[in-house]
Amino acid sequence: MFIFILDYLVPLQQVDTYLEAHRQFLDTHYRHGKLVASGPRPERVGGVILSNATSMKEAQEIMKADPFYVHNVAKYTIVEFDATKTCFNFLESLKH
Repeated sequence: MFIFILDYLVPLQQVDTYLEAHRQFLDTHYRHGKLVASGPRPERVGGVILSNATSMKEAQEIMKADPFYVHNVAKYTIVEFDATKTCFNFLESLKH
């Protein structure tokens, strides 16, 4: 699994210009089963996305499709980890 940590690089007014396109990007990847959870960080300094991409390469491809990344609105940090413990049936639900 991968955690995408986004840090905004521009004022919120400029972030908001790309917010709808960013939400459409998220919706597309949720439909394809590649995203698990997402949301803004407190005080809107950026966001967090949890992805079940199968490789770092795939995670980077997802990142590169985000309008926030394309338009240099946010810097991405991608953290890979092995989810060995989760809440009840969380990992099982990702397989469907």
